[in-house]
Amino acid sequence: MFIRNAVESDYIKVISVINDWWGGRQMADMLPRLFFKHFGETSFIMEENGEMLAFLVGFISPAHPNEAYIHFLGVNPNYRKQGIGRKLYQHFDSQVKQKGVGTVHLVTSIVNKTSIAYHTKVGFSIDKGDCEVDGIQVHTDYDGIGSKMVFFTKKI
Repeated sequence: MFIRNAVESDYIKVISVINDWWGGRQMADMLPRLFFKHFGETSFIMEENGEMLAFLVGFISPAHPNEAYIHFLGVNPNYRKQGIGRKLYQHFDSQVKQKGVGTVHLVTSIVNKTSIAYHTKVGFSIDKGDCEVDGIQVHTDYDGIGSKMVFFTKKI
């Protein structure tokens, strides 16, 4: 397995599997090509023998240069529970830390209980929200009216 920077031509490869990797949820529209074009330095593809095992799309905040944001992490369902996601997060952390970043953020939907459990397991803390759902702090109306999102933070 090796990790390399994402390039714009990876967009089609990622977008062609993203909905399947999310169990049929329609996620492709949430990951436009611009991420691959403009944030390749902080976005990564993990491959083995030419097969994409996982990808991470992230960036350093232009408004807050000491903070980074992970927009997507996807792991091929056939390779889950092998530490691949953790390795990509560690790689991202080491790359952005070299650029002066001390805090990483991400957001997930309250409906994605697997993601919530995973991110707390790999060292992210749930930020205080404006309400609570099923014992989890959420931010309402974050991605549109009625949406409920869970915010995470990790110090690196």
